[in-house]
Parts: sequence; structure tokens; C-alpha cells
Amino acid sequence: MVLLLILQLVVTLFACCMCAPPKVLDVDTLDLQNYDINDLYWENLNLTNYEEAYDYDDTNEVVRDRLVSIAPPSGGCSGTKLCPFCPTEGMPTCLMCLCIRSSVYCDDSHIDKIPLLPKETAYFYARFNKIKHVKATDFANLRSLKVIDLTGNKISDVEDNALRDLPRLRELILSDNQLQALPELPTSLKSIDVRNNLLTSAGIHPGAFQDLSHLEFVYLSHNRLDYVPTPLPESLRVLHLQYNNIQSLHEDTFCNRHELSYLRRALEDIRLDGNPINLSHYAQAYVCLPRLPVGRML
Repeated sequence: MVLLLILQLVVTLFACCMCAPPKVLDVDTLDLQNYDINDLYWENLNLTNYEEAYDYDDTNEVVRDRLVSIAPPSGGCSGTKLCPFCPTEGMPTCLMCLCIRSSVYCDDSHIDKIPLLPKETAYFYARFNKIKHVKATDFANLRSLKVIDLTGNKISDVEDNALRDLPRLRELILSDNQLQALPELPTSLKSIDVRNNLLTSAGIHPGAFQDLSHLEFVYLSHNRLDYVPTPLPESLRVLHLQYNNIQSLHEDTFCNRHELSYLRRALEDIRLDGNPINLSHYAQAYVCLPRLPVGRML
């Protein structure tokens, strides 16, 4: 309390100096006798419960979310409310990412695994790192996640149930990794980008896209696919499969051979160039489309 009074006095004097005309301050007129702090005061001052007395949950939300890389106390981050998102004890830095409201940016931060994310995270970017695996627990209970971008890592596998229970996920970007298989996907997904991986046809579950009624964009170019993954949802607008190993198409790949009047109007961008297939041999496979697929016709 005494310290507070001294601080208040200093602020008042400073304000007066800024507002009033300059003049010499007569220190002798100031009676500081009542503000004397002796050694007994410091001996009786107890700061052991200071942290518990302060409610960090009331801190301004914007300030709390603007996290930067801060060195942790010795021995890791456990036991301190100042490091609420410390991934694991003993990390060289406690807060490795930049969080702005519901977005978390961990691009080019040299991490090798998914960090512990705030539960309100909606947009997660961890591009150009050294992540090798995505575990089922990495995104557990993050029900607000809308975008995951893990471009340019070294991901070789994503556990099958790592993404399935994300009810709001609409964009998944895993391009430029080493994936050989896709995990089970949430039905909310609108766009998936898995370009430049090692994905094989055996690594895509039968009907993996069938129940994704919101799916519009699928990018699977530069992989090792032997055929087009079917069935495809009616919502699909763009399908990029260039530079794979696709050699043939079935009549039901895009159309319905049992319904001659069937038209798939939404699917207007199909890329099959760079595959060994000759599209002119499979005209019945795309007769229902508004545009011809791009690829070799001779």
C-alpha cells in the first residue's frame, strides 16, 4: 500500500510538471516522513501467494492470444500459469508459435511434432517444419478447427482417427510430404490438398470421399495413384490427378451408365495430364460432364 502511494505521488508530480510552466521544485516543502519504508516492512512483506491472488483468466483476450517465443523458467514450464500452452516439459522454448485470436502460426519453426494447441484454435498453420507423424491425440477436442495446413513437412503417416472427429474442419492441406495413405476424413471437409506425396491407390479407403457431401476441391497430383478414387460426391467441382500412374477409366468413374440422362454439372475441372492413360479410349466415362477432362486424347 505504501509503495502504491509513493508511485501515485510520483505520477502526480510528473503530470504537474508536464502541464504547468517550468519552475524549480522546492524539495524541502515535501513531507516524506509518512512514506518512509524501513527494513521491518520488507521483512513482513509476503509475496508467496501473489500468483494465486492474481486471476490470469481475466487478462485481456487479445493480449493473452498474442503469444511469442519466450524462454521458459529453468526446469520447463510446469507449475506456471504464464505458460498455458507449453507442449512438453523441458522444451527449449515454451511458446514456439504465434497465436492471434483463433489462428496459430508455427511456420518454419523447426518443430518435429504438433504442439499443444489452445482449445479455441480454428486455423492452424505449421508449414515447412520437420513433423513426421500426426497422432490421434494431436487434434483431440479441438472442435473449432477449420483449417489445417502442414505443407512442406516430412509426414509419412497420419493416424486414421486423427481427423475424423473434427466437426468443422473444411480445409486440409498436406502437400509436399511423404504420405502413402490418407486417414479417415471428416464429413465437413470442403477441400483437400495432398499434392506431391507418395500416395498410392491402396492408401485410399474405398469410398473415402463418398460421404463428404461438402467436398468441392480435391488435389492429388504428383502421387502414385493407379486409378481415380471413386465414388465421388456430387458436390465435387475440381479434381486434379495429373502426374500419377492412371491407365484406365471405368464407365461409372464420373457418370452413371444405368441412367443415360444423368448429368454431373458441378464437376467442371478434371486434370489427368501426365498420366499414361489415353482419354479418347474412354469416352463413355465422361459423357455426363460439362467439360472434357484435360489429358492425352491421341
